[in-house]
Order: sequence, then C-alpha cells, then structure tokens
Amino acid sequence: MDFKIDNTDDKARACTIKTAHSTIQTPVFMPVGTVGAVKALDTTDLATFIEPQIILGNTYHLYLRPGDDVVNKMGKLHGFTKYPKSFLTDSGGFQAFSLSDNVKIDEGGINFKSHIDGSKHYFTPKKVLDIQYNLGSDIMMILDDLVALPATQERIKASIERTTRWAEESIEYHRANQAEGKGVDQNIFAIIQGGTDRAFREKSAKELCSLDFDGFAIGGLSVGESNQEMYDTVEWTTNFMPTNKPRYLMGVGTPEDLVENVERGVDMFDCVMPTRNARNGTLFTSYGKVNIKSAKFKEENTPLDPECECMVCKTYSKAYLCHLYRAKEITYYRLGTIHNLYYYLNLMKQMREAILNNSFAEFKREFYAKRA
Repeated sequence: MDFKIDNTDDKARACTIKTAHSTIQTPVFMPVGTVGAVKALDTTDLATFIEPQIILGNTYHLYLRPGDDVVNKMGKLHGFTKYPKSFLTDSGGFQAFSLSDNVKIDEGGINFKSHIDGSKHYFTPKKVLDIQYNLGSDIMMILDDLVALPATQERIKASIERTTRWAEESIEYHRANQAEGKGVDQNIFAIIQGGTDRAFREKSAKELCSLDFDGFAIGGLSVGESNQEMYDTVEWTTNFMPTNKPRYLMGVGTPEDLVENVERGVDMFDCVMPTRNARNGTLFTSYGKVNIKSAKFKEENTPLDPECECMVCKTYSKAYLCHLYRAKEITYYRLGTIHNLYYYLNLMKQMREAILNNSFAEFKREFYAKRA
C-alpha cells in the first residue's frame, strides 16, 4: 500500500491510497457489499453510476456462505464478483458477536453459532486472516474484542488487553506469511477499542499503533453512545494515531457523522445506512432526508435532489419513485440505492475538494445551512 497526504485543512485530511487494485482518494466512503454484492446492485451499476474505488465485504458472512474456499477457487473476491477495484474485508468479529446466540469469548478467540443453521464455529486471530487470504481482499481487518456500550470498566479493560494480544498475534502471523509469499499484496489494519473512556482509548491506540500495521481503525463506536460522545472519542483517539497511515472509522454513519469525523481527521468510512435506508424508503439529499413513501410526493413532478447529478435525479421524478415504492416494485430498490450511494460518494468528493482548497470550514457551514 502506498499512502500520501495531499493536503490538510486543520485536522481534516485529503489523502491518496494505492492498493494492488485501485487508487483511492480520501476521504472515502466504502459501500457495503456484505456477501460480495452491494444489495440491489450489480458490478455494472457500481461501475456505471457510482464508481467506488473500494467496497467492503464481510468475512463472517462469506465464510459461512458460500465459504471462503469456494471464493478462493472462483478467483478470490475480484474474480468471483467481477468487481475489479479494491475490497476491504472486516474480521467478522462484530457479526459473530451480534448475530449469533450463545457467543463465548475466551483468550484464544470467539466461539459462536451460525445464524444460518446453528453450526458451531471458532474464530481466532489466525483463522480470520486465513479466511481473508482466501478472499483476497486488499485490506484485511484483524480480530478484535468488541464491547457494546454501556459496559463496565472491567469489561472494557479486558477488551483492550485482549485486542492488543490478538493484534500482536495477527501482525506476527501476517508478516511471517508475507515472508513466504502469501498475502504479499494484502494490507492489514488494527482496530482501536476502549469505549468512550479517554484513558482506555489512549492505552489501546498507543499499544496498537506501536505495531507494524498498514493502517488503523477506530472500532466500538455507534453502538449505543450519543453522537457527541462518538465525536469526542474520535477527536481524542486520533491524537494517538500516526499521521502517515490511513485512519478508518468503522460502521459510521449519517451524512452529518461523515462531515463531523472528517473534520476530526478520519479518512475512511463504511456503513449500511445508505443502502438499508434506501430500501426502507429514506433517501438522502442536499437538504436532508426524504421519506419517499409519503403520499405528498404522489404528484410531485420534480427531481429528488435538484443539486444531485446521479442517474436517478436526472431521469425520474419524486412521483415516480413514490409510486414504485408504494407498489413494492423491485425496480425502486435499485434506483433508491443508486441515488443514496451516489449522494454519499459525492459528499466525500465535495469534502475532499474543500480540504484541497483549504475551505472545509466554509463547506461545513453551507452543509448545515441547507439542512436548516
């Protein structure tokens, strides 16, 4: 991975990341392709209407179905999905934690049952990397011990200590594999934990950032804390993260969350919100959210967002989108998803341009003014 800072505007950063499969300009939002597909879209839709340079796949889901060995035989993720750009795969720890019954975490890893058939599985730091070697992702996330908030001080302390031990095991295993020619084009990111406690976040960040990872993520947020607590935690944590490597905030969030956390020095984001909300009838615009299922749009012959250049806004009216949604027409899910993802990626482009022009503060004021 090549990483270069193109400009900074206070703490906000515009950077360039080069992997084996694409050049990624930050700040960047990664559409979520959980099982190797962004819901309701195919790779032609992505390439034609959205043009992401990186999408996210999920280790837990791909391991259970179709199986990472199958993906490997089919040409890894790039050959299997025909998406030619970069993939980031998360470790699957969050899904094992949140989707499975009777999850048990021990010093070696995470015991869980499949949400599909109830079969028993055990994720270890080495196991999740082996799965991701089969998947062939450009960026691999390591196994961490996630804590839902609120949590006791004892539980958070145990989490960050276990996360550090697993990180040390992961980086040693990955570098040894690379020395033998395995995963040489794959990069590895560690995940900083610590809840919203400043001392724990500092401890976790300092311990992990002393290790030879290619980038660092902030995990364990947007799991029950307030927005302001999230923003304050990110602002604090980035103080202890290296400036010469990518910074990734996992699982966040709304357009407002993206703007606030770019301002605090974050480079990379992912979230199911634009795709999931699209399917539920909520569409994002320059002027805030639109509930397209509302009857007030039944005869509104205007674009969804007059400032948006996506295929949907240039072609269809609010009335047509409202009709498709209320008729439960499957075409709606594709159109709504295309619009929401285009909006998110365009928002990141606008922020990048503002950072390059040293006008991020002005951009932020205009962003909120439109929503007012």
